[in-house]
Amino acid sequence: MVEDIAGWIAPIATMVAAMMTAANLGTRTTGWGFVVFTVGSIAWIVVATASGQSNLLLSNAFLTAVNLVGIWRWLGHRARVEDSASAAIARSRADGAVPVLLAATTLQGRAVKGQDGAVVATAVEAMADCRDGRIDYLIVSVGGLAGVGETLHRLPWRRVTVHDDGLATDLTPDDARALAGAEA
Repeated sequence: MVEDIAGWIAPIATMVAAMMTAANLGTRTTGWGFVVFTVGSIAWIVVATASGQSNLLLSNAFLTAVNLVGIWRWLGHRARVEDSASAAIARSRADGAVPVLLAATTLQGRAVKGQDGAVVATAVEAMADCRDGRIDYLIVSVGGLAGVGETLHRLPWRRVTVHDDGLATDLTPDDARALAGAEA
């Protein structure tokens, strides 16, 4: 009976966890994905024990250890770093003496809106100048769906303004498509 239940939980938990971590929806979602992976690997251990499959048992015992590291990394360490950045941003908003801050890690995936408010690109990465640490340009994704058919371009930082609800530029969609390629 228990092994039958585990036999259903194991693949379902593994598939759900894989979707949660692959979607890259943020620190806590990824961390909870590892929690679900742990449930799945423990269920696979029950199945392995009940069916005498030592290879399945050993691989999932190892995966349980890996998943526990993932939980610590994403729900422990990374969540603490994210909370610290959020606190710094809140302090910067409350204190007029310092500029309002933005955590650089939050740039990835942000929409870049053009002159008319329509999304012209999505920020993929920020490139900083090693001499002074300032952001030089964004690598942005233009077009496509979920990475298929997209093109990557350089958007000079001087053409970007940062707002609470995202990034803005004075570019039109045609201007964004005409930017230099990211690989250049």
